[in-house]
Amino acid sequence: MFRRMLLALGFIAFAAPAMAQERNITVASTTSTEQSGLFGHILPIFTRETGITVRVVALGTGQALDVGRRGDADVLFVHDRAGEQRFVQEGHGGPRHHVMYNDFVIIGPASDPAHIAGTTDSVAALRRIAEAHAPFVSRGDRSGTHAAELRLWQQAGIEPASGRGQWYREVGQGMGPALNTAAAQNAYILADRGTWLNFRNRQDLKIVVEGDNRLFNQYGIMLVNSQRHPHVKVADGQRFIDWIVSPAGQAAIASYRINGEQLFFPNAAQPEPGA
Repeated sequence: MFRRMLLALGFIAFAAPAMAQERNITVASTTSTEQSGLFGHILPIFTRETGITVRVVALGTGQALDVGRRGDADVLFVHDRAGEQRFVQEGHGGPRHHVMYNDFVIIGPASDPAHIAGTTDSVAALRRIAEAHAPFVSRGDRSGTHAAELRLWQQAGIEPASGRGQWYREVGQGMGPALNTAAAQNAYILADRGTWLNFRNRQDLKIVVEGDNRLFNQYGIMLVNSQRHPHVKVADGQRFIDWIVSPAGQAAIASYRINGEQLFFPNAAQPEPGA
């Protein structure tokens, strides 16, 4: 009876859209994808095409992987290949897909106290920074960038923790805040190129080392395991992954530029090693 009355008054036509549930997913990702401005560019395109909104939790990659382990995200979009492979092998999610790449660069003050400007050997550059006791800011946050930095120190045969509190300074923050600290302290820092290009508070900082193959920076994407976490939005999460690796998603990534410079280079078509 009540429904017939509403129909007679024309209310149902208005009530149905209000009752429709918004489709949304949570993506745990590295700070570089957000602070570079990439998500601000590509997510509106995805939402227009699919009607699915994306909530981004931007953390260091290590923390983002922990979010996935707890089931507090539907999708992971990160950049620590070794950590991602462990995540998949432990059964927390997958499969993992290539998405895009860019590179890391070493940023430093124009005065360049370690005399490394223009070199392309990142390991030798870090060795010189340590020998000069020149100030170096580390993210120190278990991010993909932090993991890459630690690998380079290891290759250089340097234990940076020995300089902690002196020339080596860990901030435990994302790429943007870490760059702000480096700018304030006129220090060296390892940064992803995308965030650096979008960074405004450069002060006296500039790129001093680039072009080393060891600075290659690969990003991957994967679904969180719904068998362990039944609330994971499998269909919409997979829709996002499928779009990101599709020609449309890859074109959206490639179209993101700052001052005409491309920040990320799609490579979803590149097969996994051994595939």
